[in-house]
Amino acid sequence: MAQEQIMKPETAAKKLGILLSAAPEEFRNEPITRTAFDEIQANPPEWLAELRRTGPHPRPVVAAKLGVSISGLARAGVDDTMTTEDIKALLTEMPAWLVTERSTQAEVRAENVRVKEQRAAKASAE
Repeated sequence: MAQEQIMKPETAAKKLGILLSAAPEEFRNEPITRTAFDEIQANPPEWLAELRRTGPHPRPVVAAKLGVSISGLARAGVDDTMTTEDIKALLTEMPAWLVTERSTQAEVRAENVRVKEQRAAKASAE
């Protein structure tokens, strides 16, 4: 019988979109099987639901919630994790860097759509 796939806590936290340091000790210290991981994803325990709701959130989640890139966070000097409350405060305040980075991100997305459509049109013409 094949051995079940196991992942490191760091990998599991990344896939769940949470900070490992904010997870319970038993999650941080033990490798997790694929079956257990799938169960956590399908039926999140209260600690996971709370982390996803209030944070602290890792940088990719912060960037997504703010509508900017991770590079945009770095350019703005934002290198810490943030809670949901911190993110909401920034979205209410809308500092100049956030307006600029959101605009840049919107331009990048629009360009990606344009290129994808162009490639699709070219492929269908062939």
